[in-house]
Amino acid sequence: MRFYISDLHFFHNSLNTMMDKRGFADAESMNEYMIERWNARVKKKDEVVILGDFSLGTPEQTTEVLRRLQGKKFLIAGNHDRFAQSSRFDTSLFGWIHAYKEMSDNCRKVILCHYPVMCYNGQYRVNGEGAARTYMLYGHVHNTYDAELMKRFVAETRACTRTVRGESEPSHIPCEMINCFCMRSDYTPLTLDEWIELENAE
Repeated sequence: MRFYISDLHFFHNSLNTMMDKRGFADAESMNEYMIERWNARVKKKDEVVILGDFSLGTPEQTTEVLRRLQGKKFLIAGNHDRFAQSSRFDTSLFGWIHAYKEMSDNCRKVILCHYPVMCYNGQYRVNGEGAARTYMLYGHVHNTYDAELMKRFVAETRACTRTVRGESEPSHIPCEMINCFCMRSDYTPLTLDEWIELENAE
C-alpha cells in the first residue's frame, strides 16, 4: 500500500507556538506523537511518499527518526530538508529523493511536488464517467492563508467551463489539487483515496 504525507517538520519546535500552533509541549513530544501515528498505520512493506519538509533536525537526528519509522520511504524535497544535502546523511535511507515526480497510483496519475503546481500535467484528463484521472499532491502551505488561497483557486477553476473538441456542450475544468499537510490527517499518512475522501468531506 502507498501513503502520502507532507510537512511533518520533525524537530521544528517553534511550530508548537507559532504558525501551525501544534500545541505540543516541546519538539520531543511532537516527534514521538508523529512516530506513533505513523507506525500505527504503516507496515513494513508499505510505501510512504513524503511531500517535503520532513525534518529540521541534523543528519544524525533525522537518521534516527527515519530508522524508527516503518515502511519504505521516498522524499519529495522541500525547502527545509537541508539534512538531505549533507555529506553526513545517508540518502539510501530513502528509496529516492526528487524535487518533482510523476507516478501512477491505481490507474490514476499523481503529480508530486512540495509546492502546489497550479497548471499540472494531465489536469484535463478524465475517464469515461468524467472523473479525474490525474491528481496534484503538494504541501508547503500548511494551514496558512496560502492554503485558503489554494482552495479558492481550485473552486474558481472548477467553476470555469471550456469547449472541448468533439463535444457539443462546454465542460467544467477539472482541478484536483490536494494539500497533504500532516495536521489535516492527525499526522497519519493516508492513501490517495483517503486524501480524496478527506478533501471532499471538507
